[in-house]
Amino acid sequence: MHSPIKLLSIDFDGTLVSRVSEPVLDVQCMELIRELQRAGAVWAINTGRSVDLLESGLADFAFPISPDFILTTERDVFRPGQNGDKWEPFGDWNERCARNHAELFSSANSVLAEVVDFVSQKTKARLIYDGERLEGLVAENDEEMQRIIEFIERARTEHPNLDYQRNTARLLKVPRENIFASGDHHNDISMLDGKVAAMPSCPANAIQEVQDAVRNAGGYIAHKDHGAGVHEALLHFASANPLKR
Repeated sequence: MHSPIKLLSIDFDGTLVSRVSEPVLDVQCMELIRELQRAGAVWAINTGRSVDLLESGLADFAFPISPDFILTTERDVFRPGQNGDKWEPFGDWNERCARNHAELFSSANSVLAEVVDFVSQKTKARLIYDGERLEGLVAENDEEMQRIIEFIERARTEHPNLDYQRNTARLLKVPRENIFASGDHHNDISMLDGKVAAMPSCPANAIQEVQDAVRNAGGYIAHKDHGAGVHEALLHFASANPLKR
């Protein structure tokens, strides 16, 4: 197979995996990813799950193939260990990321305190902590989350480096033109705006904001949901350099 796709960065829940319909996994999508891997492409699952939760998901949904890399909690990068059954950090990215996050959180304590006060007093959202450090939050609905985001945007004007998540493909040095990305929700937008991936896409079940981001980046919005939509998008971009078997 000859294809311009050299790196696939694909969200897990709601994109590759359907939790609301059958089949959970699209067989054709899995087969095409396998074929792309055999042709030399690298497949990374990009998820908000932790390593343990992602491993559980891969087992629970009986994934027939394994990713080359996993990006967990929106930022940490892992590759298979030498024995094949454990994931290990890829390079020093995770260490540098943790250090930079600690420095950022320390310098932005006042902003984070404002956010915590707002969320606690003005919303019904649930704050999530990793030890004593704020890790995230879960809003009751999209409208509430939008109010929280608007507050954060105002509060972070003095700390522009404070953001919601961080995604990157720099460790592999894959050119932007050869990167395919697919996702369905807010946390995927930063990899679908065309800046790091020239082939952004989303399944039909993606929220409107994701579809808008993909459309604005000149990407592909599938007609099918979940994995079937990812398969559709992969075929669309692969056809830019017709598949040869």
